[in-house]
Amino acid sequence: MKTFLLAVDSGNTHVKWGLHDERNWLKQGAVVQGDPGGKALLEREWQDLGEPGCIVVSNVAGLQAKADLSELFSRWKAEPQWIIATAYQCGVRNYYADPAQLGSDRWAALIAAWELQRQGCLVVDVGTAMTIDALSDTGEFLGGIITPGFDLMRKTLTENIASLKSDGGRLCDYPDSTVDAIYSGAVHALAGAVERMAVLLTTTLGHAPDCIVSGGGAQQLQPQLNLDARVVDNLVLDGLILIARESSEISP
Repeated sequence: MKTFLLAVDSGNTHVKWGLHDERNWLKQGAVVQGDPGGKALLEREWQDLGEPGCIVVSNVAGLQAKADLSELFSRWKAEPQWIIATAYQCGVRNYYADPAQLGSDRWAALIAAWELQRQGCLVVDVGTAMTIDALSDTGEFLGGIITPGFDLMRKTLTENIASLKSDGGRLCDYPDSTVDAIYSGAVHALAGAVERMAVLLTTTLGHAPDCIVSGGGAQQLQPQLNLDARVVDNLVLDGLILIARESSEISP
């Protein structure tokens, strides 16, 4: 008998979710984080789901987000599994000084990336913040960096300099307007951070790493990277399914 798995990625901007039947995604969705209408939409959509035998959650959006989700989960018998990063899981070793301090979304994404690659790579999540994490050829999470994401970078700049406006803009080699300069600067800053980390990881590995890009800004960033990079949607959800399988010994 199949066990239905409900995976939930509760991030700073969106709550993404998917129902999995041990082999494939049956349904996926997303709502805006913290929006009362989003919570109501989740309630309506989840009313039509089959009873999940397992609920696995990454929540980096704080206590209120956790409380709201817990209320929605209470309709089912399964107790939600709230993921935290550990020293070792699903073939990935966590070299963070305090393993549990690593965000659960980054941890799930690293696990999904390792399952896809089985070799050293960069794992990039372009959301409210952009994270760039490094995996070794033996599945070790070496560490990573965090920068403002595309929208946050532009917002921070324009909020602190009254004469600047962030609306509009396009990517140009040599911008000749302020809005294009801000837009292009943000794209180049994010792409440059990824490419610099790729140089560092190349030195560590002895070969150029592939790059897996996920998150809301993935499609915007990937074409600007001068390295082998592919977009993988919902990487965190894929990692949550792998964690659920290992922890509950559910067969793929």
